[in-house]
Amino acid sequence: MNQNTTIAALATNPGMAAIAVIRISGPTAFEVVCKVFHPYGGKKLETAEGYTILFGKMQENGRKIDEVLVSIFRGPHSYTGEDTLEISCHGSVYVQQELLQLLYRNGAEPAKAGEFTLRAFMNGKLDLSQAEAVADLISAGNQTAHALAMQQLRGGFGDEIRKLRTELLNFLALIELELDFSTEDVEFADRKLLETLVKHIQGVVNRLKDSYAMGNVLKNGIPVTIAGKPNAGKSTLLNALLNEERAIVSDIAGTTRDTIEDVLVLDGMAFRFIDTAGLRKTDDVVENIGIERSFKSIREASIVLYLFDYEGFEKGEVNNQLKQIQEEANVNTLVIPVMNKADKLDSIPTNLPENTLVLSALNKTGLN
Repeated sequence: MNQNTTIAALATNPGMAAIAVIRISGPTAFEVVCKVFHPYGGKKLETAEGYTILFGKMQENGRKIDEVLVSIFRGPHSYTGEDTLEISCHGSVYVQQELLQLLYRNGAEPAKAGEFTLRAFMNGKLDLSQAEAVADLISAGNQTAHALAMQQLRGGFGDEIRKLRTELLNFLALIELELDFSTEDVEFADRKLLETLVKHIQGVVNRLKDSYAMGNVLKNGIPVTIAGKPNAGKSTLLNALLNEERAIVSDIAGTTRDTIEDVLVLDGMAFRFIDTAGLRKTDDVVENIGIERSFKSIREASIVLYLFDYEGFEKGEVNNQLKQIQEEANVNTLVIPVMNKADKLDSIPTNLPENTLVLSALNKTGLN
């Protein structure tokens, strides 16, 4: 990365909108913008203080392109740590591109993807975990992902690493001290203290390692696979949960031949519900590919809803298929038996698998 260059790019999503923001950062940011921005009221951009906004026109060779607001952030007190200007213009795609090309013609270069945040990291404004959190915050699609990104952006993870580094340095110092005086009958470090310190450090490392898997699931949504034999009502259940006709439903066995996925946010947490092909033996090549994808989805799920109806339970198929799913699933996966089509029963059987939920996806009863 060449930090001697001045970069510019859209900071807002490309496309038509009420307003758009163009960010320009680098050693010649003020020089570039001064060539094309003319503030109203006799004010000058060159001498304007940081954290102020100027209103004026952007023009080239006397042709006015737009009236804009220019927000001023003087380095090192800016997002990137460099002199940074943010130009708020009207959100026409034409205006956005005209202003960007104007800046490029006057000395700025197009910013690469993530380059503003990279400069913030290189200039010590963010640590690596905070830089990663910026992307997580932008893409947060639910309350939980947002909370995790905000915690990381505030430096929570970085603080943990710094504390761990300090403890490791203390441990290293004690060991080196012991080695330096190993020939003398002097003990500087309490063996019990060293043992306690090592166990504590191991615990912190394991907790941070485990938090990655949890954080990844919460950020991308908890995968919930709906599995079962054909015609158990898997697609009907998906449609009922989403409250829309997302999957095709029919009485023909094998209608679903691929996984169908959609997201439902419950109490601020995203759940990725995945409808799968019915589990059965078949000679249909395409359906077999779908069934293999069903097992793949089961292996990757955090939760599996095993769906069956009373007919399958009466034939004794349920326990065998449930056992097969539990063997395929990850050891930490929660497998929940779900008896569907309760609307066709006069009474609920008493010998269902343990912790079975009973519902009617068709009538949308028992969904809570």
